[in-house]
Amino acid sequence: MFDISSLDIPSLVSAGGHVRLPGSKSISNRVLLLAALSEGPTLVEDLLDSDDTRVMLAALRQLGCAIDETGPASVRVQGLGGQLPVHEGELFLGNAGTAMRPLTAALALMATAQGAQFELAGVPRMHERPIGDLVDALRQLGCPVECLQNEGYPPLRLGDGAPHPLHLSEPIRVRGDVSSQFLTALLLALPLVARDTDVVIEVVTELISKPYIEITLNLLQRFGVIVRREGWQRFTIPRGSRYASPGRIAVEADASSASYFIALGAIAPATPGTDGVVIEGVGLDSIQGDIRFVEAARLMGAEVADEGKALRVRRGAWPLKAIDLDCNHIPDAAMTLAVMALYADGTTTLRNIASWRVKETDRIAAMAIEGRKLGATIEEGADFIRVTPPQAWRRASIHTYDDHRVAMCFSLAAFNPAGLPVRIEDPKCVGKTFPDYFETFFSVCHTPAERIPVICIDGPTASGKGTLAAEIASRLGYHLLDSGALYRLVGLAAEREGLSTTEADLRDPVHAERMGRLAAGLDVRFTPGKTWLDGEDVTEALRAESAGMAASRVSAVPQVRAALVDLQLQMRRLPGLVADGRDMGTVIFPAAPLKIYLTASAGQRAQRRHKQLISKGIPAILADLLADLQARDARDMNRAHAPLKPAEDAVLLDNSELDIEQSVQFVLKRWHGQQAFPAR
Repeated sequence: MFDISSLDIPSLVSAGGHVRLPGSKSISNRVLLLAALSEGPTLVEDLLDSDDTRVMLAALRQLGCAIDETGPASVRVQGLGGQLPVHEGELFLGNAGTAMRPLTAALALMATAQGAQFELAGVPRMHERPIGDLVDALRQLGCPVECLQNEGYPPLRLGDGAPHPLHLSEPIRVRGDVSSQFLTALLLALPLVARDTDVVIEVVTELISKPYIEITLNLLQRFGVIVRREGWQRFTIPRGSRYASPGRIAVEADASSASYFIALGAIAPATPGTDGVVIEGVGLDSIQGDIRFVEAARLMGAEVADEGKALRVRRGAWPLKAIDLDCNHIPDAAMTLAVMALYADGTTTLRNIASWRVKETDRIAAMAIEGRKLGATIEEGADFIRVTPPQAWRRASIHTYDDHRVAMCFSLAAFNPAGLPVRIEDPKCVGKTFPDYFETFFSVCHTPAERIPVICIDGPTASGKGTLAAEIASRLGYHLLDSGALYRLVGLAAEREGLSTTEADLRDPVHAERMGRLAAGLDVRFTPGKTWLDGEDVTEALRAESAGMAASRVSAVPQVRAALVDLQLQMRRLPGLVADGRDMGTVIFPAAPLKIYLTASAGQRAQRRHKQLISKGIPAILADLLADLQARDARDMNRAHAPLKPAEDAVLLDNSELDIEQSVQFVLKRWHGQQAFPAR
C-alpha cells in the first residue's frame, strides 16, 4: 500500500495481463458476523484484508469471539451461538458502514434480551452518516438505543444493562430509500430472536441497492436461515430460526473492485503481446449485484467475455458510447462509470444514485468537483450526475476525501489523450477495501519508458546519496535502485550458484558469458535500508568482505557490465524510479527529468563516515578515512569508463551543512515544482 501523501501516476497508454481481486468487503464482513453469531466453528477463506474487515475482526474479538488466523487470507471463527460472553464495551468502528450498521442491530437486540450495554463510535465522517432509520426500527422492537451526540447519527449507546422484552408480534417498519444496509442489518440480527414467532420486516419506501439485499439473503441461507420474501417490501424470518455454521465458506472476489479493471480494459488499448485485461476470482455468476456493472460497460462499448471464475475485457467501441442509465442496481460500481464517461462520445447521465451522498463522503459532489479539475463539464443533482468529456484535458491533483472509491476511480484518468500525469492525494485510503490496488493497477498498465519519471542521485563515495535516494523513493512511492550494490549482488549470486569469481576463470570467454547471463537474470529489489535477492534479504551478506572482493573482480568483466546496464534500465517501472549511484545521470539515465549531484566536501564526508563507524563500535582514524576518500575520488574522476562527474543539467547540492531532512526537502521542492500540479 502506498502510505504517502500523494501518488503521481504518469501518462499511461495501454493495459494487459492478469489481476487477482481481493475478497468482497460486503461478503467478508457479513460472513464474519454470521460466523460469530452461529453455533460452532467456521473456517472463512479468501477473506479481504482491509481497514473495514480489521475493524470487524477487532470488534468481534472485543465481544469475546475467539478468532484464529489460519493463513494469509483465512480465519477460523468460533461462533457464540447468539450468546454474549461480554456484557459491556466501547467499540470503535472507524468509517466501516458494513460493520457499524449490522453490529448496531445485532448488539441492540442481544443487549436488550440479555441485559448488556455497548457504545459504538467511529471517525468523524461516520458520525455524519445517518443511521436514524435503523435506530427507529430497533426502538419499535423495544431496544433502548440512545444517540450520544446528534439524534439519528452515531455514536450510539445500545441497551441499558438490564434485560427487556422484545416486541416481535407486529411488523418492524424500516425505510429503504437511504441505505440498504439498514435492512441488511435487521435481516442479519433478527434470526437471533425469532425463536418462538415469525418476525416480519416491512420496507415502507422504495428499496435501493436491492442486489446487496440479495447477497444478504444468499448468505443467510448458507448459515441455515431461509427468509421468505414478498417482492421487496415484506420479509419474514421463520420462527425457530437459528444460525448454524456451514463449516467452511469462501469469500468471492470483490465485484465492486472488478469495476476499475473492467473500465481499464474498456479504456486502454491492449498492450502488445496480451489479449486485454483478465480479472480472476469473479465471473458473471457472482452473487454480488455489482457484477451487473458488466452490462453498463458493454453498453458503453467494452468487450467482456465470461471465462468461468474470470472476466476478460478488451477495448471495443472507441470513443466509448455515452449512456443514460438508472444505477440503482450498481450503487458502488456506478462511480466508475462517471470516469469512463470522460472518454465517451457525448454526455453521460447516471441516475438514481442518491445513496452516493451518504457514503464515505458525498460522492456525487466529490466526483463532480474532481472531474471538473480534469476539464470535464459536470452537472449534479440530488440523485444524478451528468458528465460531458473534456474538450481540453488538464493535469489535476485529485483530492480523495478519505474515500477509497474516489482514489481508485480517478486512477483511470491517467489514460487521458493529452498525455498528462494525474496526482492522487492520500492514496492509502484504498486500504478500506483494496490495500494493494495501485500495485495491482501498475502491474497491468504500460507506458513508454521515457514517460516513467526517474530521479538520479549521484555523487562521490560517502556523500549520503544512498540515504537521500532511499528517503526520496519512500516519500514518492517510487522504486529504488542502489547501483553500488549490483556488482556485490553478482558476486554473491555467483557464490550461491557455485560459479567461480577468480580472475583466471573470469578471463575465460565461456565463463564470462555465464557470468553475464547470471547478472542479466538477477531477481533483485531494493527497499529503504534493505536489498533483496530472489526474495531473500541479503543486506548483511553483501557487507561481507568476500562479497566486496568478488564485486571488484566481476566488475572488470564486460559481459557483466553490459548486463547490469540493461538490468538497471529495466528497473524503470511504474510509477517511477529513484536511482542512486555515480553515473546514473550521465550514463544510465541521461534523459532523467531531475538529476541531483551531491558535492559534500571530502572532509565532511570523512567525518560522517567516522561517526558512523564509531557508533557501530568499529575503530576508525579520521585522517585515514579522509585520505582514503580523497584517493577514491581521484580514481573515480580519472577513470577511463564513465568518470565521476555531474551531468551537464544536474542540480548541484552541497549537503555538507545539511541534515537529511533538509536535503530531502530540497529535492522534493525541485521535483514537485517540475510536476506543476495545480493547487487544490
